[in-house]
Formats: sequence, C-alpha cells, structure tokens
Amino acid sequence: MATIYDVARVAGVSPATVSRVFNGVGVSEEKVVAVRQAAAQLKFFPNRTARTLRRQSSEVIALVIPDIENPYFTEMARGVEDVASEAGYSVVLCNTDAQVEKEQTYLRIAIAEHMSGVILAAASDRTSLDEIMAAGRPVVAVDRTTGYEIDGVMMANRDAGRSATEQLLAAGYRRIAHIAGPEHIETAVERADGWRAALKAHELPVDPDLLRFSTFRVDGGRETMEELLALPEPPDAVVAGNNLIGVGAIQVLTEHGLTPPAVGVAVVGSLPFTTLSPSVVTVVRLPARHMGVTAARMLLDRIGGDDQPARTVVLRNEIQAATVTR
Repeated sequence: MATIYDVARVAGVSPATVSRVFNGVGVSEEKVVAVRQAAAQLKFFPNRTARTLRRQSSEVIALVIPDIENPYFTEMARGVEDVASEAGYSVVLCNTDAQVEKEQTYLRIAIAEHMSGVILAAASDRTSLDEIMAAGRPVVAVDRTTGYEIDGVMMANRDAGRSATEQLLAAGYRRIAHIAGPEHIETAVERADGWRAALKAHELPVDPDLLRFSTFRVDGGRETMEELLALPEPPDAVVAGNNLIGVGAIQVLTEHGLTPPAVGVAVVGSLPFTTLSPSVVTVVRLPARHMGVTAARMLLDRIGGDDQPARTVVLRNEIQAATVTR
C-alpha cells in the first residue's frame, strides 16, 4: 500500500507538502497538480474521514468538461450543482481543455478521492473510461457519447444543424457555409450532417469549400470566417457550429462591414447578450441547464443503487429566428 512518503517521492516534493495539499493548506497550483497526479498513479487514498473510508465513497461528484470558458458548459454546470446540492452532494468542476491526458488525470483523481460518480463531456473519441468503471464509479455522459454502455444526456445535434440552415434558406440565402467544431468531436460532425441534409433537401449543391472544421472557440470562428470571406465566391450566410464560433464569425463580419442581414448568420447555441441584436441572428437554443439537471438526477439514481439498463435522453432544441431578413 502506498504511503505519503511514496507520493512525495513520485511528486518530487516533501511529505509535509503532500500533507498540506490534502489538508487544503496554501500550496502552489503546480505542486497541487503534481501531488494529486502522483496520488492517483499510486492509488494513494488520503484518510479524509472514517465515514468516507467505510463507505468507500464521498458525497462528492466530478463534473468533467472540455471548456470552462464556454457559457454552454457553465450553464450545464449550474444545473448539475443545483440538483447535487439539494441532495447533499458537492460538485468538483474539472476543465480538460479537450485534452485526453488531462481528462484521464481527473478521472484517476476521482477514484483516488473516493468521489461518488462522474458526469463527463468527453474530450474526444479517444476518451477511455476503463479505469473509472473498473473502480465501480457510475458515469453519465453529457453532450457527446463515449462508446460505453452508460447513461447519457444528449442534444438533437443533427436537428440543430438542419434547423439553423433551414432558417437561413427560408430567409432567402442560398450559398450557406458552415463553420463546424473539431472533426473528431461527435457533436460537430452531427451538426454538419444537419447542415448538409438541409441543403440537399432544397436540392442545393453541397460545396466542400463551404464546410470548414475548426475549434469550438472564438478564434476558430474568426480564422475560419476570414478564410470563407477570402474565397473567390464567398458565402452569403453562415451557420456557426456553437456559440463561441458564432461570436468569432460575427466579429469578423462586423470588421468587414458585413453585419447581418448583409450576410446571414445562424448559431447553434445561445449568444452572449453583447454580441448582436437577436433580431438579426437566428439562434438554435440548446437547453444546457436542463441537460445538467437531467444528468445529475441520473447519476444520483445510479449512486443510489439503480441497476436498470443504461439509457440515453435526447433533449430538443428551441429556435429563435431572426426577424430581420435580407
């Protein structure tokens, strides 16, 4: 069995520093990460309380998400925390930056800290849940599937991409581009499928130049919008794959004097209040808080002993169409 001295050796710190980390006393973030990674690697379980050791779990759940700066995930976290708090559970928020290695570290910490369960928005299609499931911790997937037989709460992503595109088509736009998220992220691919389906349904060509996979971040929207405007035949409208892409795309259009409706914009996900008037941008609202609420309830059911087969809940979207058209 690993000891505090083993953790100190692997982390490259003193035993006193390890003790301070686990007691919440002031230690640099760098040392905190090193100690917790070493503890997870060695399967060292600090003696939190006799109650935790008896139960082999604490009343803490982990919410593991790819981007804490994205308001979509912030809203989801609000829903998780509301339900967990009411049930007497605390929530630890873990930001992976969509990095599988960082995600694995957090999952190992969840095991080492005897957390009761995990709500996970997977970093990529390479996400592994082997260790956390072998440890007997329930996991609920949100926003994107994992390939494991676990509960999940998803958005109707194809419908979202299709609805956003159809709103632009109804407004008279025809050369409609789509700025998607990363090609290895399921939600990005599904929303792109919806964009493609809408164009085909209207017997319009699917121009490969108009489908661009990028990042789910503001800079991804900015860079890709610049590329689209530089085409010999630029698009007359764009579907943004998420809210942050939408912010970046709108920033670039504004800088070029092409604010909607000069170029149509539809966004999958709610825009920040300061971006543009909702009258000129079509928004497909994603019920992120409801996703968090639903996922937390499902996880608490599993923690409570629910052994029914895994199930997936798909949440519907709400369209807020632009009232100003070209």
